[in-house]
Formats: sequence, C-alpha cells, structure tokens
Amino acid sequence: MTQQIAIRLPNDMVAFLDKSVAAGNAPSRAALVARAVEREMRRQVAERDAAILRERGTADDLDELVAWSVAHATVED
Repeated sequence: MTQQIAIRLPNDMVAFLDKSVAAGNAPSRAALVARAVEREMRRQVAERDAAILRERGTADDLDELVAWSVAHATVED
C-alpha cells in the first residue's frame, strides 16, 4: 500500500531527480525519493545496531560453540 504525500525540495534536488529519471537511473521521481528514504531507514537501523554493540559488546551465547568448532573441526578435501 502506498500513500501520496506532498514535499518541498530545493530546485537543485528537483533538477537532480529529473536528470536521474531522464537518464534512466530511476523510473520516476517518487521511485528515487523512495530509494533514498529506504537507504536512510537502513542507515538508522545500522546506527542503532552499532550503539547496541558498543553498549553490550560483541560477545554472545554462540561464542563457546564457535571456539569448540574451531578447535575440533576438520576440513577434508
């Protein structure tokens, strides 16, 4: 489901959108704006994840299993 919204952008950003669409880099202005918003959403999630890692550290409940596997695993050709 989509929802139509109205936004105001500086002229240079609108020109960029139009040039990108004309060059075939995006099917529409809306598609390019949606792509940019999706990228920002991923960036914010990654930033939040990094903050959690800083706060809690990288250790987890699988560390002992990984260590055991490294010590006991054999690789066959």
